[in-house]
Amino acid sequence: MSMPSQDLPRTTLGVLFIAALIVGSLWILRPFLGPGIWAAMLVVSTWPLLLTLQRRLWNRRWLAVTVMTLLLVVLLLLPLTLAVAALINHIDQIGEAVRLLTTWRPPRTPPQWLSGLPFVGVQLKRAWSEAVSLGVDGLFNLLTPYAGNLTRWLLLEVGSVGRLLLQFLVTAALASVMYATGEGWAAALVRFARRLGGEQGVAVVELAAQAIRGVALGVGGTALIQALLAGVGLALAGVPMAGLLTMAMFMLCIAQIGALPVLVPATVWVFWSGETGWGVFLAVWSLVVATMDNIVRPVLIRLGADLPLLLIFTGVIGGLLAFGLVGIFIGPVVLAVAYTLLDAWARPASDGLAAAVVAPRPPPKEPPTA
Repeated sequence: MSMPSQDLPRTTLGVLFIAALIVGSLWILRPFLGPGIWAAMLVVSTWPLLLTLQRRLWNRRWLAVTVMTLLLVVLLLLPLTLAVAALINHIDQIGEAVRLLTTWRPPRTPPQWLSGLPFVGVQLKRAWSEAVSLGVDGLFNLLTPYAGNLTRWLLLEVGSVGRLLLQFLVTAALASVMYATGEGWAAALVRFARRLGGEQGVAVVELAAQAIRGVALGVGGTALIQALLAGVGLALAGVPMAGLLTMAMFMLCIAQIGALPVLVPATVWVFWSGETGWGVFLAVWSLVVATMDNIVRPVLIRLGADLPLLLIFTGVIGGLLAFGLVGIFIGPVVLAVAYTLLDAWARPASDGLAAAVVAPRPPPKEPPTA
């Protein structure tokens, strides 16, 4: 007896309808996709902290959610507000400094303090003389037309900060909802993963959560520590606008560029101001801050996920270039999941990593809720 023929038009229309429904839903939710991804990353990264707070607050979930939401608002909005306020208050000084920088021309002979630096003074004096003889003035002439453009760009960026503040508020609101109903969201995601890929799909969900925590601790934690220490050094050395420079260094550290693009000019400025002692201090401090990430970042990443450091680093850089700031989390998660699935497929099932991914895992215990 032959099997009944498939209704191809009906199946095709059903698939098209589902695809159109998914695309329409994503289009409607498009304004909330960015804040939603950020909120999910923040909730997954700080979920252990929420559970700790809940235990200390008499197992009252609403109290823990309130505290975590207030912390997010303070950590997200306060630094940005302070940075914007500092930028607005010093916008005239920044424009004047840019103008003076483009009109400044180096003297034919280097300053006396440059020649007196230990170990490198003679080499720096020779490099200064060679740069002047090669016509470094032409470089400053090329930079002069961009002074006004830079000031106008800063004003435009300040004008767009209101939209960023609104996105942060939406992120904090979505995060508070996820904190309150986190177990339900996690259970729905686990059911979907099990339906899609069985126990291996559940393991991938757990791996994604570990990767998010590892990146949040390794990248975000290291950037915060570096920026704060660098900001303390700038404040002690008397560098103006230390708060604004600290915010800039935090963003540079998040982007894996580091704090040296800010610390090196600040150190040169301190030496140029005649404060040789503070200049030496800031130079040594900058060296410590710039190299500490080689020790701090691997330790913090290992606390969240036992993944290769090269994979995390590549995911952070590639995700940042591909998806913007949120790609710092998306990139390592995607690479971590792909790496683990490929490694589990290539190894025998009895091997350590493959068995850890394929083997069934007990369901997580849910904490008591209020």
